[in-house]
Amino acid sequence: MERELEPGWGPWPVWSAVWVGALSALAVGLIIGLIGYAIGAHQLTAPRTMSFHGARVITTIFSVTGAFFAFVVGGWVAARMVGARRAEPAILHGVTAWLVTIPMMLLLAALGATGMWGAWYGGLVASPAWVATPPTTPEIAAAVRNGALATVIALLLGLTGSVIGGWMASGEPMRLGYYRRRALDAFERPRRAA
Repeated sequence: MERELEPGWGPWPVWSAVWVGALSALAVGLIIGLIGYAIGAHQLTAPRTMSFHGARVITTIFSVTGAFFAFVVGGWVAARMVGARRAEPAILHGVTAWLVTIPMMLLLAALGATGMWGAWYGGLVASPAWVATPPTTPEIAAAVRNGALATVIALLLGLTGSVIGGWMASGEPMRLGYYRRRALDAFERPRRAA
């Protein structure tokens, strides 16, 4: 089914769509993070150091869903705005929006603003190079390791979300068997006799 645009409307330029997708991912992530703060889902049972044993279930749920669904929205917005009708360019635009978001989050982390997106992005925050010293106690070393691991998981969940969001925006079926037959559909696939 071919999507038709209203007269006078067309797809946005590629980089505009990518930037808007990246900003929408940040906005949705911020909204989910603030909802988590509002209901108390950001609290750990061990407030001194970051430990996975001290994380509550609601904290983990908000962190995982926030990291995933923020980038589903970002990938979907980027792919829809560019007008991609095939899954591959739509996924590419979703992933590009994710890539643009990473330096933006690093900048926000440097300004101390990533705490509102949830505890998973705490590994983006580091001390400046001129103050950098190795962790002095095993507890601090474990907290740094766990923070870095949680950040890597959140970023990979975001990448997965941007792929799925871009794929959803293309309108193509989300099953792998479709792609084996898609090339034949363009040349009128031979019909089987019943």
